[in-house]
Amino acid sequence: SITLNSFKIRMWKREYGAKYTQNNFITAVRAMNEFCLKPSDLEQLRKIRRRSPHDDTEAFTVFLRSDVEAKALDVWGSHEALARERNLRKEVEREYQENIFRNQRLLQEYKDFWGNTKLFTYLCSVLRNGLNFFFKLLAWVYTGSASMFSEAIHSLADTCNQALLALGISQSVRNPDAVHPYGFSNMRYIASLISGVGIFMMGAGLSWYHGIMGLLHPEPIESLLWAYCILAGSLVSEGATLLVAINEIKRSARQQGLSFYEYVMQSRDPSTNVVLLEDAAAVLGVILAAGCMGLTSLTGNPAYDSLGSLGVGTLLGTVSAFLIYTNTEALLGRSIQAERVQKLTEFLENDPAVRAIHDVKATDMGLSKVRFKAEVDFDGRVVTRSYLEKQDIDQILNDIQRVKTPEELENFMLKHGENIIDTLGAEVDRLEKELKQRNPEVRHVDLEIL
Repeated sequence: SITLNSFKIRMWKREYGAKYTQNNFITAVRAMNEFCLKPSDLEQLRKIRRRSPHDDTEAFTVFLRSDVEAKALDVWGSHEALARERNLRKEVEREYQENIFRNQRLLQEYKDFWGNTKLFTYLCSVLRNGLNFFFKLLAWVYTGSASMFSEAIHSLADTCNQALLALGISQSVRNPDAVHPYGFSNMRYIASLISGVGIFMMGAGLSWYHGIMGLLHPEPIESLLWAYCILAGSLVSEGATLLVAINEIKRSARQQGLSFYEYVMQSRDPSTNVVLLEDAAAVLGVILAAGCMGLTSLTGNPAYDSLGSLGVGTLLGTVSAFLIYTNTEALLGRSIQAERVQKLTEFLENDPAVRAIHDVKATDMGLSKVRFKAEVDFDGRVVTRSYLEKQDIDQILNDIQRVKTPEELENFMLKHGENIIDTLGAEVDRLEKELKQRNPEVRHVDLEIL
């Protein structure tokens, strides 16, 4: 037993130098990866055929490690240059892997987003509004009804708005870059804001103009039978889509612990809210237009039809104002719910290394992402104990006993002071990592040390 242990010790202490390893074999792939060589660099080296350990695989070619090392020095000039190239390639590989991970995460978010908002239903809504616009426009050309013209403009505004929102969604999943380190998730809010300012206001303006001109210069209206049929079909399609949007928002509101009203007013999902508002306004607009056209048919007075156009324009203006308000609030940097902020704060305060938390800010960045910032007062005694637990206490005592001069004391304090600061940085990294793991919606954490 003693002889066997002595043999193990001698084997463990043996040093394998260059003389031992120079005859080692190395494959072409390893030669290119480890020594930063190209296939053309290996063509002039000695090639050795080795039998494959697998029966169904042919023999493969290897090179002597010493030959590969000599070729690498010839190509790069020195060990230092080769080491720099290795480090550079490792950095490039690391960035490549990070980009792959980031792209996979963004792709998953993109799939989750479309899955949550029912992509098929959304695209069908765009097609439906386009068809409604076409048929309403034909009805207006045939009847000359101001209310039908307003409804056609309304459907056109809905179609353009959804197309613009789709563009904003596609831009919101772009990768962060040096100019936009927090990504482009707010593009959804920007698209909705542009939609509210431009398309809906344009629709409201045209409706008001057409209604006012109809009041100032009334003209007889042709038969409204086809107009009623088109409005009835539009009411059925718009009403069905409205029910789908309401159910979707109720489900999303329950997941976040909000009421239906709170979810809509806080605009947690602008795409869903836009569809809800469009469909609600469309249903009300169809009812208003049909009612005013009915009064015109009963009384023969075209003024009611013009008033219907003014009413649809007012409806569009109201929706526009709501979209502008909610998306402006989102772009200004809205805080998440107080309960969620309290939950994040309590997690930090319950950590033994934390004495107190100050100046907490948790901002909704869109796409269910949260940016969390807080100032942390760390307990220096806990941090120091964490450092000492990883040290050799006897060695530290010996170092203290050897301190005889102010210079030696300064060196001792500088050494351990720097290590304690590193330990504090590690504590910050630990808290940020655990905060993200426990709360997946928190993507950016900034903890400042007091």
